Amino acid sequence: MSMKELHEVDPFVAMESLREALVGFGLVLPSLGVDPGSPALRLVELGRVRADVAVRLADALRRGAEK
Repeated sequence: MSMKELHEVDPFVAMESLREALVGFGLVLPSLGVDPGSPALRLVELGRVRADVAVRLADALRRGAEK
């Protein structure tokens, strides 16, 4: 995707894409959602997670980066 296309991604589509990818690693971000306060910025709110979930997420990202 070009940078322009990335900036035009629907935040709801992005949120669901991330949610599905996280489920593949057995991870859930309970506060994952679209930021309603800034629709023009198309922000996805990742929210808060427990420390063990943060560590598991970091491990999953590292494993993905190794591929």
